[in-house]
Amino acid sequence: MGELDVEWPWQYSFPPFFTLQPHPETRAKQVAAWKTLILSYCQKTKTYLLDVREAEQMPLFNNSAINRKLEPKVVTSILSELQKSGNAASIDKAKYRWEVYWHTLEEWASMIYDYINNKGVCKIQ
Repeated sequence: MGELDVEWPWQYSFPPFFTLQPHPETRAKQVAAWKTLILSYCQKTKTYLLDVREAEQMPLFNNSAINRKLEPKVVTSILSELQKSGNAASIDKAKYRWEVYWHTLEEWASMIYDYINNKGVCKIQ
């Protein structure tokens, strides 16, 4: 599936969405919306690696229709939040490159185990 097939949420066309909001309550909602968008985008486009240095060129973080980009430091901050929930992991010390898991590793493990178990391949009781 290509990037053009992504259905963007309403926030994506709202310019303040691309600027980290100062009010804590608003910021929490904004970060939650970004987390959902990143996971959805990565799942739909089968993207599992993100490089913060390239973020401004990605449609995910750059809405050219409204001339807005999410700053790399904000991208890193949101990816760090995804890491806390088990949905991302930095793969370098500088935190430029990130693996993104639209399911946590525990969820993937459970799905794989269930699949194997349902197919009768696994004999562990």
